[in-house]
Amino acid sequence: MFDITDVPFSQVTDEEKQKYAGKIKETGSFQGYKLRQYWHLENGVRDQLEHYNINRDVMLRSHPEVLRSFLPEVEAFAKHNHFNVLYPILRLLARGLELPEDTFVEMHGFASKGETYVRFMKYYPRSQEEEEKTQNVWLKGHTDFGTITILYSQPVAALQMQTRDGQWKWVKHIPNALIINAGDALEFLSGGYYRATIHRVIQPPPDQRNHERLILAYFAMTDDDIKLTPLVQSPVLQRIGINRRFSDEEAPTMETWRKGRTSVAGQAQLKSAKAEKNVQEEYINGVRVKYYI
Repeated sequence: MFDITDVPFSQVTDEEKQKYAGKIKETGSFQGYKLRQYWHLENGVRDQLEHYNINRDVMLRSHPEVLRSFLPEVEAFAKHNHFNVLYPILRLLARGLELPEDTFVEMHGFASKGETYVRFMKYYPRSQEEEEKTQNVWLKGHTDFGTITILYSQPVAALQMQTRDGQWKWVKHIPNALIINAGDALEFLSGGYYRATIHRVIQPPPDQRNHERLILAYFAMTDDDIKLTPLVQSPVLQRIGINRRFSDEEAPTMETWRKGRTSVAGQAQLKSAKAEKNVQEEYINGVRVKYYI
């Protein structure tokens, strides 16, 4: 699949990319291309990454001509991730909350209305001026807005995870390994028991800085109509308590939350958090969303 990952970037003209660019701000969806320099990072610097998203229903929209012959492989890849990777993880997470094993699985129907997608992503090298203005940060520390993100390990180092004590740690490349991130929706549903993974992308080490970085991922979300309220029936949550981010009445659905996060991503001028160092923030659906420098 990594051979296919570069196809939408190296084998599609800029003109055709524009034709298939997603209307991200208007629709709150990443389907199609997110082109370079769409996001503002810091001090006037814009991003140097492209990604192309394909809904797990690969025929939901049209695609660049060169990609069409690969759609059967993309569909098979989506099904493999959904049924053979995502579902086993969701079953383990449900058991961790002492809930029926398919509690989370039933929220992630493959044929249901939702935004779960395959993502192809490419990071391009940046200028020294861009690196200095952003302190070598390519993508600020953040959490994903879905439930589970499945990343396929690749050799160009740049991904870091934040530990509980605020330290940034490199994610080591292991051939054929998967990196699993928890997202906002899982944190909401679990009442804070499963915390969303804070991660960022920074400039690679010196020996890799002139290499383009390809990413292959599967971003999972619940069905659009699932309301992201804590699963209060969990015996675990009943014992330890629930960390609520909003009242049940104000809780967003998955559709509302993903559209809110997607439509404003990289567009708003973030404010520095008053009580936290190196943290910026914005509010979406009344919920504080933090970004880490």
